[in-house]
Amino acid sequence: MALCQSIEIKEVMFKRLTFILSVLTLQISAQELSVKNLRCEARINPLGVEAAQPRLSWQLVSKNRNVVQTAYRILVADNPAALSKNQGNIWDSKKVQSDQSIQVEYSGAALQSVRAYYWKVMAWDNHGNNSVWSASSKWQMGLPGPENWKGAKWIAYEKLPDAKRFLPAQGDKNPVSTNILPILRKEFSIKKAIKKATIYVSGLGHFELSLNGKKVGDHFLDAGWTEYEKHALYVTFDITNQLKKGKNAFGVKLGNGFYYVPSERYHKLTVAYGYPKLISRTVLEYTDGSTENILSDSTWKASPGPVVYSSIYGGEDYNATLEQNGWNMPGFNDKLWKLALVVEGPGQLSSQTATPLKIFDVFSPKKISQPKPGVWVYDLGQNASGVPKLIIKGKAGAVVRLKPAELLAKDGSITTRPVGTPVYFNYTLKGIGTETWHPEFMYYGFRYVQVEGAVPEGEPNPGNLPVVKGIYGLHTRNSAETIGNFSCSNELFNKTFKLIDWAIRSNMASVFTDCPHREKLGWLEESHLVGPSIRYNYDIASLCRKVVTDMMNAQTPEGLVTSISPEYARFGGSFRDSPEWGSNAIIMPWYMYEWYGDKEVLKAAYPMMRKYLTYLQTKAKNNILSHGLGDWYDIGPKEPGPSQLTPNGVTATAVYYYDLTIMEKIANLLGRPAEAEEYKLLALKVKSAYNTTFFNKDTKQFAMGSQTANAVSVYMGLVEPEYKEAVINNIVKELKSRNNALTAGDIGYRYLLRVLDDAGRSDMIYDMNNRSDVPGYGYQIAKGATALTESWQGAENASNNHFMLGHLMEWFYSGLAGIRPSENAIAFRQIDIRPEVVGDVSSAQANYLSPYGLIKSAWEKDNTSFTLKTEIPVNTSAVIYLPGNEKSVITEGDKNLNTSAGPQILKYENGKILIVVGSGTYTFRVR
Repeated sequence: MALCQSIEIKEVMFKRLTFILSVLTLQISAQELSVKNLRCEARINPLGVEAAQPRLSWQLVSKNRNVVQTAYRILVADNPAALSKNQGNIWDSKKVQSDQSIQVEYSGAALQSVRAYYWKVMAWDNHGNNSVWSASSKWQMGLPGPENWKGAKWIAYEKLPDAKRFLPAQGDKNPVSTNILPILRKEFSIKKAIKKATIYVSGLGHFELSLNGKKVGDHFLDAGWTEYEKHALYVTFDITNQLKKGKNAFGVKLGNGFYYVPSERYHKLTVAYGYPKLISRTVLEYTDGSTENILSDSTWKASPGPVVYSSIYGGEDYNATLEQNGWNMPGFNDKLWKLALVVEGPGQLSSQTATPLKIFDVFSPKKISQPKPGVWVYDLGQNASGVPKLIIKGKAGAVVRLKPAELLAKDGSITTRPVGTPVYFNYTLKGIGTETWHPEFMYYGFRYVQVEGAVPEGEPNPGNLPVVKGIYGLHTRNSAETIGNFSCSNELFNKTFKLIDWAIRSNMASVFTDCPHREKLGWLEESHLVGPSIRYNYDIASLCRKVVTDMMNAQTPEGLVTSISPEYARFGGSFRDSPEWGSNAIIMPWYMYEWYGDKEVLKAAYPMMRKYLTYLQTKAKNNILSHGLGDWYDIGPKEPGPSQLTPNGVTATAVYYYDLTIMEKIANLLGRPAEAEEYKLLALKVKSAYNTTFFNKDTKQFAMGSQTANAVSVYMGLVEPEYKEAVINNIVKELKSRNNALTAGDIGYRYLLRVLDDAGRSDMIYDMNNRSDVPGYGYQIAKGATALTESWQGAENASNNHFMLGHLMEWFYSGLAGIRPSENAIAFRQIDIRPEVVGDVSSAQANYLSPYGLIKSAWEKDNTSFTLKTEIPVNTSAVIYLPGNEKSVITEGDKNLNTSAGPQILKYENGKILIVVGSGTYTFRVR
């Protein structure tokens, strides 16, 4: 008996020990691999998802090297409790043998509008490790169809008479009068315990939503601007924590935006789609399982608000004496308010899935001056997009005027003549204590704020004017996540990076704008030319999606994709129809596939692309296009403007050919081989016509031999292989003949940089840009610019915050720091770390958060060695390019790669040592 008991005890102990060891093994294995950064539709925990099969992505982390995912399992549940028990009651993918970790399509049960879904991932790797479950993430569905609005109505304070509606097709200089900017409210009661509450809301042109007196969310200028005749965007907010039991109240302010642009004050254009209006659906989910809807309808109340003037171009006026205290709180007496008017609105509502605008940096004055009596100028030190913030104290009814500007006149006062005048903000004081205000429905590009009608605190005030206690600049921009950084030992390059970055920040709004003051329009060439720079610094996946949708809505029945979208102004001739601009309809979706692996955008945009190419065919003569703006703002003998050194036919036809080669790839990718062959054959005809028309076999030059003409021909693949080296040599020769001064403009400069970088001639890029004596980045900095300007010359008669020439940022990452995708790589799955050691640069570093994870490259050199520290994310591989040759001594950590095992030396080529690595962190040294 005792022996039997002893055996049983030992068996129990053995089983327990086995269990403990298995758990420890699992924990150790899990520590070797983890899953993080879960995203749905390229966003973290997104609200308002409309995709029937959202795409899911995640990143893997491991301290091991050469790690590749071999399998994954996804769980999706409709409640957190089920997910915490590892129950995917909506979808359990089971263990899927796959290395795919981005753009994984949801394949579970049909998703329901409004519902929130919770998900997590487990992964396995090629070393036999498996992760534990990731932290849970979630997404919430939107309202993908009119039936999901449950009868909610567009409501307004008043309706614009049809006779006063002016649309872009009717011209852009129609008289549009100043209108009433309303506030609307709705009171409601909560009688049961709330589980979750969500509001879906659209306000045109823009809205500010509050609940029980507090602003909902932290967005600025919601909702994003669109082609309002076709569709508008709604925004989704989780308001669960702002509700209380008993009485609650919504308050909404409405501004004009691009929905209604009055002709008073400066305006690039005028348009009147309608007076401001609102639509909303609030869904209340109670803990007892019941739900309730609060809809916008004629029971809402409306009144004129304290914003008395609103123009996206001309400014904003606020009369604080018209404030109605407590208007957005429950219990407010709104008997004098009128019932909201039910009106018509855009036919289609779509979720705002792009990152919203928000307020970021706050600039304090660096200097305060008084250029003339009664006029004070505050220098905030940085030219940036945003709004001024005023803190002031004074008598009721006093009016203070704020004038923003990016430049000063000779007398020290501000000037906005280069970008349109007059632009100003009026604030009327209520006279109670210290008052704080900033505009809510307009933004501008400025460095200076001129104050009239008040004096700075501490200055003599014999007229008893209001006293300014503070003037600040609030920088507003799209809230795309910052995912990259760069720096190097060359201080001019660091300043250039900052110069370009401020222009990018200032022009990332609801679209990629040209400038934040004069036009604020979505000129399309910038998206595909400067987009390759921006994507290193910011996660623009969702914003690019919106740009594609805007182009689809702007396309004309003939197939033209107009040069701006949304098209709020019908510019004439080449300003409306330029292939280098319209081709963004093809190039941008393709880049989104290359950058993020987004195949769905290709499917969605394919009809637009196909229709646009058909349109270009009708414009071509003998397969040559010759219309458009050409290499805009190149440097020639005349003032900057249309192309001077390169015939329009060169850039227009080169981009046309590029479109066709891209479309061949897309058609094959989408399973359309016949159409792919069609584009391939047409591309061959265009290439033949291009070379016949523009290439001189004797001189090995295209057209007049400009930097742009030769570079665009090489980059687009139009040069026959036997002439490629000679054409590149001619580019270098032309640059040297100008003492390395650039001439390429808006279209050509990116291609000039890419061709030189790809050819191993980053030394020429260095020589072009490491200087301040000729027009270029350094020249602008030397003149005092704090953001990239419209012209290479930094001219004061042009915009001084323009990002169309910001292409050098791409080279900082891909050339100087050396982080670039391998040829034909998708989403940086295969990486080249190929730093270019040029000039006096002794070190450079960059980080880039790719779809697969963080990529790092940091190098430094001295008289005897070159050291590179790099990090390659899990599920990717890389080729490392080190300077050296067969005689170089190469180490990685404590291993000599010339004699011992370690990362494999692939080959020696053109003064480079090529080494193949998998994921991991490496330190290479070459002596």
